[in-house]
Amino acid sequence: MQPKPLLSIATTGEQILTQIAEPVTVFDDALHTLADNMLSTMLNANGVGIAATQVFSNAAMFIMASNPNERYPDAPSMPPTVVINPQILSASAATEADVEGCLSIPGQRLSIARHSEIEVQYQSLDGQLHQQTLTGFVARIFQHEYDHLQGITLLERVNIMTPQILVPQC
Repeated sequence: MQPKPLLSIATTGEQILTQIAEPVTVFDDALHTLADNMLSTMLNANGVGIAATQVFSNAAMFIMASNPNERYPDAPSMPPTVVINPQILSASAATEADVEGCLSIPGQRLSIARHSEIEVQYQSLDGQLHQQTLTGFVARIFQHEYDHLQGITLLERVNIMTPQILVPQC
């Protein structure tokens, strides 16, 4: 199997990181290729998640792939999950603060409060709708990547004292 190309990762100051992602409406081979390349890029950078906006695409899509690595040695293991057109349907009142890093903000780690449990809905690469409840570290990844699709990075999130669900405007 041939290795997938690595994509450039947008860093602080890049305009794409402040933009709201556009809903995905076409589930084609190009979307599969983008997902494959995003996963390779994320794994190469020792990430546990990556949003399309971080690789200069405005698609409302991210990948969660928690596994222990150099940056997150205690991360739980899960298979890579492609999340398209995500929504956070509800969130627990309980929150947890923990240190997060971001591939778009190299070398910085910040304490961020996130909801402990969230109920989410999203589409997979085949367009199928999924709904599930996420907790702990995986819920944190989802919220972090979801923020990217709303044009929010850790630098903005650290100034928001309490977590909030950002619902895209129709």
